Formats: sequence, structure tokens, C-alpha cells
Amino acid sequence: MFTNNFDPVAFQIFSLEIRWYSLAYIVGISLGWLYCKKKLIKDRNILDIFDDYITYIIIGIILGGRIGYTLFYNLEYYLGNPIEILMVWNGGMSFHGGLIGVIVATKLFSKKYKTNHFIFLDLVALSAPIGIFFGRIANFINSELYGRAADIPWSVQYTLIDNIKRHPSQLYEAFLEGIILFFILNYFFKKNYLKKPGQISALFLIFYSLFRFFVEYFRSPDPQIGYLMLNLTMGQLISAVFLIIGTLLFSIKK
Repeated sequence: MFTNNFDPVAFQIFSLEIRWYSLAYIVGISLGWLYCKKKLIKDRNILDIFDDYITYIIIGIILGGRIGYTLFYNLEYYLGNPIEILMVWNGGMSFHGGLIGVIVATKLFSKKYKTNHFIFLDLVALSAPIGIFFGRIANFINSELYGRAADIPWSVQYTLIDNIKRHPSQLYEAFLEGIILFFILNYFFKKNYLKKPGQISALFLIFYSLFRFFVEYFRSPDPQIGYLMLNLTMGQLISAVFLIIGTLLFSIKK
């Protein structure tokens, strides 16, 4: 068994606290940006406008992630405390909400520059696992989104939460949704799947949804929601919807 008693604050500059979660966003987006510019983008026209696109992405992630968490996971609470929707620093971001935010931001950006939005979404899909990996590591450090009780050799006791031995589900997600997904998608990149815009995006939705659905069996459900229909979690139900969308998209883009 391992003990997790990490401080969510990485370091402090005077009265300003720099948290691991913020660093994860910064590092993940920065590395993804570099990966796209140095490795993935071959078209000079796309390269010239890609820096502007990152601004749209950041806004889409933050707004989409926060609104998604509010709607999917804690609507009743935020209806009674609407001002707290703005308090992003208190935690509460939805990956699927952020994904929707990125899609909307990309549509707006592509309309402005009169380009195919799937060209940019495919680039995001290929680089997103980098950010997901660091995000899940930050979840682990923060003792959030922790796993269900488990008496296994690699169980973790989150001392900031309780004394129960649990699955380190954040690390499962970092491995599957970060490392494994990165190599799967980049395998298809090497097979020239970028030549058909939309295919990489579809594969991202398919594999991410499968991995997320699986790991949710080891992750504690959100306490304010618990289990829903068929004894599934909210994350599993949303993942099932995106799995269907990804499968349909792939069949269309073949």
C-alpha cells in the first residue's frame, strides 16, 4: 500500500499559490502546442494560424470544462450558488465539457479562417493525450477523482480524504487515456490518416470513451450523483454517448 499526502500547492510566490493542477494545464497545452508545430503540421498555411488557434482552444477548454461540470455533475448546487460557477480555482472541471468547448471553439475559428474544422480537431486529438496525462497526474496529487476501495498491493491511501485503501484510478487513466491513447493515435498518424480529416478525431472519441468507460469501474462515483441507470456512473453514460458519436463519425469519414 502507498500513502498519498501530497500538497495540492506546488509552490507559493508571496501570497500567490501555484497549484499542480494549474501547472498540468500549462505544461500539457505547451507540450501539445510544440508537438503539433514541430511534428504534426506540414501545411504552411495551417502553421501560420496555429498560434491564434491555441487561444481559442484555451478558452474552449476552460469555459467548456466548467460549464460541463456545472451541467453534468453539480447542477442543483450551482443553481443555488450561481456565483461559484466563476470560481474555477475551487475545482470542478469536466473533460467531456472541455471537449465540447474545444469543438465549438474550433468551429468558430475555422469559420473565421475559412478552413476545415476537422483539420484542427485532428491535431488536437493527436496531442490531447499529452495534456490528459499531466491532468490525471495532477488529479492524483490533489487526491481527487480517487478510486473505489480495494485491498490490492498497489492500493493508495489518500490521507487527505480518509484511511481507506483505494484504487489509484487517476494513474490508470493517465496510463490508458494518456500514454496508450497517444501511441494508438500516432500509429494511425503514421498510416497517413490525417489525409482524411475527421478520422483521427473519430478514433480519439472511440478509444478515449472505451478507456474512460473501463476505468470508471475502478473510480469512485461523484458523491453528489452516485450510480445512475444500469448502475453506471455519469462518466460512463457520457462516454457511451461519445463512443456512439465517434463510431458514426468514423463510418462517415472512411
